[in-house]
Amino acid sequence: MHVGLGLSFQNLIAGQTDAQVYRNELQLAGRAEQVGFDSVWTPEHHFTDYMLTPNVTQFLSWVAGRTSRVKLGSMVTVLPWHDPLRVAENFTLLDHLSEGRAVLGIGRGLGRVEFDAFRTPMAESRRRFTEYTEAILTGLETGVMEYDGALYKQPRTHIRPGPYASFKGRTFASAISPYSIDLMAKLGVGLMVIAQKPWEMVKNEIVGYRQRYFAVNGTPAPKPILNMFVAVNEDPAEAQRMREVYLQRYARSTVEHYEFGNVGFAEIEGYEYYAGLARNIEKHGLEKFNGFLADLQVWGTPGEVAEKLIKYVDYLDAGALLVMLSYGGMSADVAKRNYDLFVSSVLPKLKRYDVGGDIGVLSSPETAATAAE
Repeated sequence: MHVGLGLSFQNLIAGQTDAQVYRNELQLAGRAEQVGFDSVWTPEHHFTDYMLTPNVTQFLSWVAGRTSRVKLGSMVTVLPWHDPLRVAENFTLLDHLSEGRAVLGIGRGLGRVEFDAFRTPMAESRRRFTEYTEAILTGLETGVMEYDGALYKQPRTHIRPGPYASFKGRTFASAISPYSIDLMAKLGVGLMVIAQKPWEMVKNEIVGYRQRYFAVNGTPAPKPILNMFVAVNEDPAEAQRMREVYLQRYARSTVEHYEFGNVGFAEIEGYEYYAGLARNIEKHGLEKFNGFLADLQVWGTPGEVAEKLIKYVDYLDAGALLVMLSYGGMSADVAKRNYDLFVSSVLPKLKRYDVGGDIGVLSSPETAATAAE
């Protein structure tokens, strides 16, 4: 199985400088290929301590210059915050610098603080995401950007350098709403699962996506990429403590950054799902929801962690797994121990587990046929 390393660059420790965060995270990233990871990823975030990751392709270019094998992924590039032409240029250039190792992850964003600072109305994000995605995917294949939409208009322009290779099979989207999932099926884009919902709901949505994908494209969909935050320790009590401290703190930072408790989402086009989530939080309490988010992740002894991760991969019929090992206010020493133990005692078991191919592997024809019924 393809196993990638995700870097979050969170700064949740009082008194810690951003320079210290980068020094610690870059040390983990710099060892990724040597210790056996198959890819390196980071999300895009701006302006807060939540994640210090404003330029994904710049970071991935740094990784590309220090490696020869690992794939380089964005989880995700938030399209409404960018000029689509620049996104296409950036990933084309990254592909040339890495000789075809770039993986494009895309999404439409949720953080209001980021939308506000970029002066981009959240209510336009769904429509911008649709138009930008169509334009970018065409540009990456043809080397030409040209689009005449309601919000995005791009005169015919050539991307230089031209495409290194096709991005088909290596483009994935973080899709939460049913609308976004349906759109990805229509565009032939794979799914990236970032745990925010009950697993049964996620599985049902993937089944629906596979049905739609097969109906539109006539071929099975790519298996999804699964992203998990992981805490591992030889001592079960310490592993549980890591859940209580670090996974819970990560969950709390997520709730705060995205304002999951804001019922005002109901007034923003395209964010109705999150209004329902906010009402649920209002009913059951914020701490309970923090615990729910933490419990969607994985912690335990090495054997327990490997077993749980494989269970989730099987449940969703995933084709690749991304793990976050430094987060939630971990000190550099705690993060390094978590990383090292995962690498020595969990990673080999995951890499031996066969899911049918590398990242982008398609669901089996039998799975597609079952989904289409």
